Amino acid sequence: MRILIAGAGIAGLTAALSLHAAGLDDIRLVDAAPEIRPLGAGINLLPNAVRELAALGLDEAVGASAVSTTELVYFSRHGEVIWREPRGRAAGHRWPQLSVHRGKLQMVLLAAVEERLGGQRVRADARVTDFRLLPTGRVQVNLAHRTGGTTTTEADALIGADGIRSGVRRVLYPGEGPPVWQRQVVWRGIAKIPPFADNRSMFIGGDRTWKVVAYPIAPRPDAAGLVDTNWAVARTFGPDEVVDRAEWDRVVDPAKLLAALDGWVFGPLDVASLVTAAKAPFEQAMVDRDPLPRWTFGPVTLIGDAAHAMCPMGSNGTTQAIVDARALAAAVAGHPEVDTAFTAYERERLDRMTLLQNCNRALGPEVVVAMADRASSVTRPGPSASALDRELAEVSRRYAELGGFDVAMANTDSSYSVRRRPGPGRPTPQETGS
Repeated sequence: MRILIAGAGIAGLTAALSLHAAGLDDIRLVDAAPEIRPLGAGINLLPNAVRELAALGLDEAVGASAVSTTELVYFSRHGEVIWREPRGRAAGHRWPQLSVHRGKLQMVLLAAVEERLGGQRVRADARVTDFRLLPTGRVQVNLAHRTGGTTTTEADALIGADGIRSGVRRVLYPGEGPPVWQRQVVWRGIAKIPPFADNRSMFIGGDRTWKVVAYPIAPRPDAAGLVDTNWAVARTFGPDEVVDRAEWDRVVDPAKLLAALDGWVFGPLDVASLVTAAKAPFEQAMVDRDPLPRWTFGPVTLIGDAAHAMCPMGSNGTTQAIVDARALAAAVAGHPEVDTAFTAYERERLDRMTLLQNCNRALGPEVVVAMADRASSVTRPGPSASALDRELAEVSRRYAELGGFDVAMANTDSSYSVRRRPGPGRPTPQETGS
């Protein structure tokens, strides 16, 4: 059975490795980028995602260039600590929470695909523009190239892992339109600064309008004593504000943010110094996708952002893409027909991801910043500190359960590990970590 994966990002590469671990060898990936390069900024992998990478034998390779995050701290815009909680192994998890550059994770996955599946499995400069089901039950896929040419290919199954602007999704839902703006703009960058806290902390702070996120993505300082630190600043616009979006999606001068953030200090972290240390920060609209009623149409299905692109709250986008890929491969291994396998995968994942998408639109766990800001600004007596702490703890607990990374759920062995189906003269080794 030939499986074609649209997209050679985190979701697509993890799917290829997981399907190969389940015994499928005829796997091809296509990607719209002219070449696969380590682009992007910092991302977080929650323990349930690291568990799945461990089952593929890749946790050490990823962890070598990542930070094992031990604490998450929320601040008010005035620098007061709102809430703090241990993360990863410091919270009792078997697997760590990792902060890493997206490109480095992608290159680890790509190298594993090339090693395990063999070369020439990933074709760059090939964007899915259309597909149709053939009378034979196979899928004919149209690909566009930057040279202006087009080609076609066939497969027994098509997996859309091609991101928030997925070509596969566009064919399935032709009237959907562009991603949905959530009335926020975000600026992102990577700054080289001296380590803050213990170089294993994530800081989030702000109020109901502005939010700052910062965390290191290099495990050790460089020769100059500086650490690559990922940061993002988001501004929320009110429903009555008129916003000109014409100049977004571009590199901007970080000085544009300083008027709003001047004087913001989160413990040892000076926000203005963080922002000014960045090279070429990028400004863009914060967008997501509306939840879908279904992802699977016969031998075609969606995973990752193509299925459920969500606002970047709670570090769940990349995590859930990895879990999707693993769940899909386990379903394929457990069902003789690809249609029923894809339907089983959707049945397991869709409802939870819909809840998570809607939760992230309501700020996810980062709503605690707005809650604390609101509580401190009311004129009437607000909740006591202990009552607010209990409320914030409950928000964190519910979100962890929804995302599947609470200690009880994430500490179990992967339920997606499968025995590799034997081929002629081939043994049946079980996946690492299962």
